[in-house]
Amino acid sequence: MQTMDWGDLRYLLAIARAGTLSGAARRLEVNQTTVSRRLAAAETALASRLFDRVDGKFVPTEMGAVAISRAAQVEEQVQALESGIEGDDAAAGPVRLTTVPILINRLIVPALPAFCAAYPLIKLELIAEPRNVDLTRREADIALRLSQPERGGTALTRRIGRLDYAVYGRRGSVSDLPWINYEESLRHPPQARWVAAATKGNPTALLVNDAEGILHGIQAGLGKSLLPCRIAGLEPLLERLGPGVALSRDVWLLTHRDLRRQHRIDAVVSWLQSLFAQPG
Repeated sequence: MQTMDWGDLRYLLAIARAGTLSGAARRLEVNQTTVSRRLAAAETALASRLFDRVDGKFVPTEMGAVAISRAAQVEEQVQALESGIEGDDAAAGPVRLTTVPILINRLIVPALPAFCAAYPLIKLELIAEPRNVDLTRREADIALRLSQPERGGTALTRRIGRLDYAVYGRRGSVSDLPWINYEESLRHPPQARWVAAATKGNPTALLVNDAEGILHGIQAGLGKSLLPCRIAGLEPLLERLGPGVALSRDVWLLTHRDLRRQHRIDAVVSWLQSLFAQPG
């Protein structure tokens, strides 16, 4: 059996996180041929296929998931040595945080300057994805979700806050606005179901696949819809149509169990808890 090159582990992690060879190559700043060659070498050394191709994405096999988990542990140890944080209270190193685009763009990024000033050695990588990124594949270290995750598995979960939703329109627009909603395949979130019920018998101005699209559509004066009050309330072009809260959604934080003692993870988790503990 060929000896395993530990340098190949970082390539396995990059493929798992990016989902494609080209994405892994961009992350590692190498060409795609190099990534393909290092993957083939790792599979030869382990005498096993590590990824399957599913809908154009590289999905870890059972053996691949084991190899990726081990590779992530090695990565953690190397980063600890490089940052000099073993046995130290400093928080340093990379942290991958994922959630839906509107939370990253409208809440997390505006709050980052204070965090970066407090933790200059932490390098945050923000992954704005409408889908639920898989922590077990190490696509991210921390995830924020608006529905309660299933218990068990490798992720630790906790509720860190709540988002209230209300109906908003462009400031000064006519009162009888048409509705803006999610397109048909994205009607499962509570806010999309609420708007879908409200639009029955009423005109619809626009269908989108993301809350950012709804916000921009309202700003453009195309219609009205539900938005989180904490986000819409900061937009000068928007105003709430009516005083009531239409619905509320809990914010859940997930972290991988293997990372629970990392200082940099604890720092980001504490910051997020403080950020989302604010009302509404």
